[in-house]
Amino acid sequence: MPPKAHATLSASSSERWLNCPPSARLCEAYEDKGSEYAAEGTYVHTLAEARLKQALGIPTEDPIENLSWYDTEMEDCAQEYAAYVMELLESVKQTCSDPVVLIEQRVDFSRWVQDGFGTADCILIADGVLNIVDYKHGKGVEVSAVGNPQMRLYALGALEIFDGIYDIDQVCMTIFQPRKGNISTDLIEKDALLEWADGDLSEKAKLAYEGQGDFHCGEWCRFCKAKAECRERAAANLEMARYEFEAPALLEDDEIADILGKVDALTAWANDVKEYALQQAVSGREWSGWKLVEGRSNRKYTSEAVVAATVESAGFDPYEKKLLGVTAMQKLLGKSRFEELLAPYIEKPQGKPTLVPDSDKRPAINTAKNDFMEEF
Repeated sequence: MPPKAHATLSASSSERWLNCPPSARLCEAYEDKGSEYAAEGTYVHTLAEARLKQALGIPTEDPIENLSWYDTEMEDCAQEYAAYVMELLESVKQTCSDPVVLIEQRVDFSRWVQDGFGTADCILIADGVLNIVDYKHGKGVEVSAVGNPQMRLYALGALEIFDGIYDIDQVCMTIFQPRKGNISTDLIEKDALLEWADGDLSEKAKLAYEGQGDFHCGEWCRFCKAKAECRERAAANLEMARYEFEAPALLEDDEIADILGKVDALTAWANDVKEYALQQAVSGREWSGWKLVEGRSNRKYTSEAVVAATVESAGFDPYEKKLLGVTAMQKLLGKSRFEELLAPYIEKPQGKPTLVPDSDKRPAINTAKNDFMEEF
């Protein structure tokens, strides 16, 4: 499975270079090492593409035997994605007799972003509305389609191809993220999208392509190759030092709120610096006051089969029996069979109280103070 080419100003990295234009050229100096998560995402996209083509009746080979990683969860996610697109297609057919579905379609948005191109997972074109659907396999961060620049760039590329063929007034962009139970949709008027493209997008893309503009740190830093060495990110996080690590009880309420908004980013930055320093040390670099040592490790069997046979021959049972967890049991039985057999025996205890920003979708829980106030 050959790697896909990536533009300097790619759609997938657009949130970063739009918010921090000079990071685009800065990242070019770093090797793209990839990750297990990226590889898994590539495999599931390949599977999802095949399942959607099969659902549409398009001849295609089953890719399973060529995937380095495959499991039932990947299969379920791919099937759910295909089913979602098919439902969307049936809905579109109610108002358009000849909609077009394009899968893994290369789009070019270089009219606004120099040398800009990308690959859209699914484009569904019909009179009136252009639909863009993007599959996300991650289960760590919930991705929103609202104002999502990657989706907007795909939409612009699709408009370049089809706007003169179909009478498009609106663009509907959807993030399909099954492992988070997330289907996020954003609807924007075509004129509003083009206004954004001709203004903010073009201006920042020009800065990014030329390596100009100001550095800015934020959530987009987590995917930046320079995140461990970036001085702007270091300065923003070291600003926390102004609190001088006072006891929490001595801080003002607004200071506590300020820290809560930055502590996750501070922790992530510190971990990135530690990992970078470790990898550099392994490569031979020395840090003043630090040394590379062998970490702790746990004992393990050289051959589980031989150990099991040896223990059994001695008259002992080397195995333990344990009931599968809820998630593993659902994978074993399948969703429908799981619900049929075990729904009466499943409960979800109340989660541990957690502080989150007001923007979080979950409802606030009552505190002891609120319960007391409600009695009066």
